Amino acid sequence: MNSRERLILTINHKQPDKVVLDLGATSQTGINASTLYKLRNALGLSEKPVTVHEPAQILGYVDEDIKQALGVDVIGLWNPVNTLGVRNTGWKPWNMHDGTPTLVAGGMEFSTDKDGTVYTYPQGDRTVPPSMKMPAGGYFFDNIDRGGNFDEDDLDARRDFEKDFSIFDDDTARYLEEESKRLYEETSYGIVGMCGGGAFGDVFTLPACWLKQKPHGIRKMEDWLVAHKLYPDYIMELFEMQSEIALKNLEIYRQAVGDRVQVIWLSGTDFGTQNGPFLSNEDYRKLYKPFNKKLNDWVHKNTKWKTFYHTCGSVAALLDDFAEAGIDILNPVQCSANGMDPATLKEKYGDRFVFWGGGVDTQQTLPFGTPDEVRAQVDQRLRIFSKDGGYVFNTIHNIVGRTPVDNLLAMFDAVKNYNMR
Repeated sequence: MNSRERLILTINHKQPDKVVLDLGATSQTGINASTLYKLRNALGLSEKPVTVHEPAQILGYVDEDIKQALGVDVIGLWNPVNTLGVRNTGWKPWNMHDGTPTLVAGGMEFSTDKDGTVYTYPQGDRTVPPSMKMPAGGYFFDNIDRGGNFDEDDLDARRDFEKDFSIFDDDTARYLEEESKRLYEETSYGIVGMCGGGAFGDVFTLPACWLKQKPHGIRKMEDWLVAHKLYPDYIMELFEMQSEIALKNLEIYRQAVGDRVQVIWLSGTDFGTQNGPFLSNEDYRKLYKPFNKKLNDWVHKNTKWKTFYHTCGSVAALLDDFAEAGIDILNPVQCSANGMDPATLKEKYGDRFVFWGGGVDTQQTLPFGTPDEVRAQVDQRLRIFSKDGGYVFNTIHNIVGRTPVDNLLAMFDAVKNYNMR
């Protein structure tokens, strides 16, 4: 059984010959370039710069030799333009603060102030203000609020967000067609299409780090959360526009990639905090669920793809609604959050969701535990989640900078040993 066959069984809730392993297929299942560089060296692989294909989180591309060394089963079909609106071509050297050698897209631009804060620019244009910053010694970029305060008497969602969303152009469609053919024909990996478009209300995207012009409307996280009560019509208007464009892009995507992808990544909207959801079930049902369902229904009617949704935090209270909305795959399965006990999730929802993640806690165990503690937790999660299929192993969100390499080796060793039983 090859990796693609293994993934197809898994996402259809059937038991594969071994647990599917993901490292780097999506923007929430990846690894920071600094840590990836150290992992590469620890595996005894040839030394080379890490290609940073997702610059906001400084995620490194997982090369083929690493995939083979670790037994990775899944690969991502990424869009040709990165988070900052720069096309991922013309790679050039860029060193992280800790000396990690990387390659970044040729159009990326950076500047550093006297305090060591690093700034980066939308679409690589230094004639406009920077849109993201990384503090000295940091390992990822944060959004810069360029929108400022909004005028509640001058709110028009379609106008305010008209430049945030766009329909895939011919060049993008051709790239997706050619790259999906390459991945499908030249590899045996399961393929995740990183399409996007369904991240309604994603607070990471509100500041629009890829836009050159000053964003307008409600752009701050705190204002956005309050808007659910004060300006629900504004949110509905925005989501209507976003869903119209997303449906057009899904059709273009289907024409470009066909059945060469098995999973479609649609959303990274976080609905949960450590203790509970950001919003009530009533607000989810009114504002989000209809649009999630509209996209999922289209995918299920027109393709064989399974829909992948990322949401951090405690979302146990929303899971019935997620299932009714047609969400197939849930990531990152933050087991440390309130109500997200692995055994309970598997018992109650194991036949409704594919759990993708949850393999080890990235808040405490992986970065701060011992290798033995990592092995024990990984083994426990595998025994719970992998029963009867429907599970892809990954950490709880991306592997961050300064994660001990010994702990990573222990994690992958535990997965390998489990699969050999």
